[in-house]
Amino acid sequence: MVILREGICPGINEDFIKALQSEDIRTVEDFVSCNPEELAQKCSLSYKALVAVRRVLLAQYTAFPVSGADLYEELLSSTAILSTGNPSLDKLLDSGLYTGEITELIGSPGSGKTQGGMCANRLLQMLQTKTPNMEEQMEALQKIKVFQVFDVFSLLACLQNLRSNGLQKASVGGGSVKALMVDSVSAVLSSMLGGKQNEGMSLLMQVAGEMKMIAKDFNIAVLVTNHVIKDGNGQLKAGLGQSWSHVPRTRVLLQRVENAETSSLRTATLTKSSRQACHLVEEFDLCHWSEERRTSISGKRKLESSKP
Repeated sequence: MVILREGICPGINEDFIKALQSEDIRTVEDFVSCNPEELAQKCSLSYKALVAVRRVLLAQYTAFPVSGADLYEELLSSTAILSTGNPSLDKLLDSGLYTGEITELIGSPGSGKTQGGMCANRLLQMLQTKTPNMEEQMEALQKIKVFQVFDVFSLLACLQNLRSNGLQKASVGGGSVKALMVDSVSAVLSSMLGGKQNEGMSLLMQVAGEMKMIAKDFNIAVLVTNHVIKDGNGQLKAGLGQSWSHVPRTRVLLQRVENAETSSLRTATLTKSSRQACHLVEEFDLCHWSEERRTSISGKRKLESSKP
């Protein structure tokens, strides 16, 4: 809060301040929030002088005011929702992955976080479920770029390079970049955390900061995978500790379905979300990624989200 005082900017003198104080206007925030025309009449001050002072104060001490309607329009124009390719997960995520945010998939080994190694063969299999056209499959593969990193320093270097160089070009294979996946963030960070390893915590926060900047500055959907640990009650929770728990905007827990007819059945549980009620659960089959099969097994949505 900045108090209005003589000399704070050209045009503000003792008489000017006394006139404003008569209307209980004592701070820069009070002043710029008022209508200059009404203020000129109430304080018997020059309208032109008030407008000139207001412009200077806005430039020096505050951001120009923006209406909620303008912010909402900006959000609508900048935010995209990317389908995961799985109807059940899209339903759980309120339509899919949101650009500008970090979404996290957590689960034990074999829960389906990675869907097999990130290799061309597996990517091609998933694309073949979407289109039988080979040209379209090849075109899609050309838009995917894979970076292999084996430690946190390589991961940081990769993220920093993308932010400073790669993403500024805003194209991979001729199309704009809309998604970044880090699989898995815990693989390169877990060994450096715990005890008094302050360096590990610092690196964790650096990784989180880089991913947040990439998501926000370039309007990209960032998807990360993480391992799970058990809390004091034996319940599964995301690894990497309390500090990391605030990084993703949305978190989904993947688990195998016990005693299922097929080993490819999984459940996805929403454990953190700003849009949906938590603890919603969807069941899906890893072998039928693109089919419309979608079975809710528990925790059905109680509150349907309303959209404008």
